[in-house]
Amino acid sequence: MGFLSNRRKRVRLAPELDDQELGRLLKSLLATTRTGTIATTDLCMAQMSRLLEQGPDDWDRRTHRISVLADFLSASHLPKSWAAREPRNPTALVLHAWSQVAQAGPRAQGGDRSDAAESCLRAAELAPDDPAPWVALLKVARWERWRQPQVFGVWNEVLARDRWNREAYMNMLAYLSPEEGGSRLQVLDFVDALIARVPANAPCVATELTAQVFQYQAILGRGGYEALVARTHWSQGMAAQALDRVVHTWGQPGFLRHAKALADLNLLAYALMAGDRRAEARAVFEAIGGVVTAWPWQIGGDPLTEFEQAQRRATVGM
Repeated sequence: MGFLSNRRKRVRLAPELDDQELGRLLKSLLATTRTGTIATTDLCMAQMSRLLEQGPDDWDRRTHRISVLADFLSASHLPKSWAAREPRNPTALVLHAWSQVAQAGPRAQGGDRSDAAESCLRAAELAPDDPAPWVALLKVARWERWRQPQVFGVWNEVLARDRWNREAYMNMLAYLSPEEGGSRLQVLDFVDALIARVPANAPCVATELTAQVFQYQAILGRGGYEALVARTHWSQGMAAQALDRVVHTWGQPGFLRHAKALADLNLLAYALMAGDRRAEARAVFEAIGGVVTAWPWQIGGDPLTEFEQAQRRATVGM
């Protein structure tokens, strides 16, 4: 019991991952928005602006921060208020559009979709070098179920500004899935093209493994005999190759340097445990350091509980 109790103190859901400045901002926003005064709104806007203006050319870190803030503030008035007060601030416009999509979800119906798309396009005009407006528009395109030629047009705009943007690759992967606008074959083609050229430690390097986790979870979702033998997915073909390609490198100190590196390590630990590769998972759990992402652990229930149980199984027999 003491072992589990001590671990619970260390394990935590942290959308900011290892971004301590972003974590402090989230705590501050949570504390200050409870008052609901105009002065509080001004303070929150200033805090967000100050953080998002740091490292203006670090597109990876900036995209991570915008995505986390958009999810965090999806039910808040703040993004809309900021965009209304500063209609020529591209960061405010992007955050507003992104938060609209985060609130509704990619498959939701209704909502002021034209406003979200227009916000992205205005932001792109005001900040022509910034990929964030185009990444946000890619999310809007999924939300609105745009046709593939339009979506690929937006995708190319992102790549022209940030070749390995993780958020863009994950959105394209989801859009090309059978559940949205594509097929299993399109997913395979997309991943194959990526494997051939992506650097081993690029921000989008987890795209291939993410596709395999999606497929594994789809097998589990079908139930029956397929779900009972789903573990074999990780010992065959492309899934086994995907794990083999990354298991000995990702966990090395300093190998993954992008903003969502800890999210990728969570993904790797999940896949290794799903494939019963416990010995290899141990080092990955050590590298994670207790920072848990909701996905993919939430597929089995409470993500913290699922993470802890998997971590415990990985250490059995040590």
